[in-house]
Amino acid sequence: MRLIDGEGKQAGVVTIENARAMALQSGLDLLLLSDSAVPPVCKLVDFGQFKYQQQKKEKLNRKNTKSQVTKEIKLGPKISEHDYQVKLNRGKEFLAKRFKVKISIMFRGREIMHIDLGRNLVNRFIQDVSELGNGSEIVQSGKSLVVIVNPK
Repeated sequence: MRLIDGEGKQAGVVTIENARAMALQSGLDLLLLSDSAVPPVCKLVDFGQFKYQQQKKEKLNRKNTKSQVTKEIKLGPKISEHDYQVKLNRGKEFLAKRFKVKISIMFRGREIMHIDLGRNLVNRFIQDVSELGNGSEIVQSGKSLVVIVNPK
């Protein structure tokens, strides 16, 4: 097997017995790095330190990966202009921060008879944030309209 010593230098190709003897002599553990290579590659390491370094790398990788966050904005079909502008500004902030935005239009009572008002409101919202995001199709589920806006 090919052996790498504790400092990271190659010790050359040695037998398993010699590698075990070197590990005992240096007080380190013998770790198999690649068994598919010809000859197999082993390294002399302090196993506790090696596990600690692996955990640090995994934690750093998890920290750097970003999960997709969805923010929801709830509107009513009879929303006033000022309230609409406030919700629109919040939606623009979310899209600028690269969050997905879920727009929900909730219908109460007989408002469901005027579903076209909700569709117009959703289309207006998508039009107003078109420079920051793309809207998907409008889905009606029960007494609400839902659309997801993805950031560009």
